[in-house]
Parts: sequence; structure tokens; C-alpha cells
Amino acid sequence: MSTRINKGLFTSNSDEWETPQELFDELDKEFDFDLDPCATDANAKCTHYYTKEDDGLLEEWGWGESDEIRRVFMNPPYGREIGKWIKKAYEESRKGCVVVCLLPARTDTKWFHDYCKKGEIRFIKGRLKFSGMKNSAPFPSMIVIFRGGKDET
Repeated sequence: MSTRINKGLFTSNSDEWETPQELFDELDKEFDFDLDPCATDANAKCTHYYTKEDDGLLEEWGWGESDEIRRVFMNPPYGREIGKWIKKAYEESRKGCVVVCLLPARTDTKWFHDYCKKGEIRFIKGRLKFSGMKNSAPFPSMIVIFRGGKDET
């Protein structure tokens, strides 16, 4: 007996998973986001955003001299670079930003233990259906919140 595996369920041609608008809207009501550091011109969720060409890993996410707290929504590329993005999110929160991250729930990873556990974790029930995808994601998801400037250990 031969078993076929739909490889499309386990892989993606891209490491970008566009945030479902309904999920973003729900979080935006709570946090009132003003920066999306991992966007494209087509899928940016905030007025201020960085594209791959801008390289949000190299940019400052805060306002600089302003006393206003920047509220960041981050849905990073889910490939090998994800750990760098989560580290950046945590570091920017230590400078005063509130950073809300949509992430795959990979609790067995170094980045989860090094950074995510320092924030507030909200596991998402079921599997998300990312925008533009035919099926639900082949992985569980979570929201990790790093609240600006407070010790989250």
C-alpha cells in the first residue's frame, strides 16, 4: 500500500505568512499599533512599516526623543532568521516599545526559551488561516507580547 504525503502541508515556497486581517484588527483594538517592521508594500498593517529592503533588523523601532511609546506589531519571516527577529523584538521592548509578535508556537526552540518566555504568551486555539492561503497553517501559532521597559523575567 502506497501512502502519498501532501508536501504542501509541511512546506512553503515562502517564509512569509500574511497576518489574517481579523486577528490583526482584534489585537489593534487592544494595542493601537503604529509600526509593522516586517511588511511588504502590499501587506503592511500599519502606517509606518519596514520592508525587506529597509531591513527592520537594522532600524530603530522607537520614536527616539519622543516620550510616546511606540506600539509594534511583528509577524516576522518564519524561516531561519526568525530568532534574530524575536531577539530584536525583545531588545526594542527593553528600550521602551511594546512589541506584539505573531509567531509559530515552536516551544522547543532556543529563541522561544531565550526570549518568548520573558514576555506574555497567548496560545491561539486551532490553526490560523493566513491571508492568501487556501488551507490553515500546518503549525500552531501564538502571540508573544513584550511590554516596553519592564522586567519580564
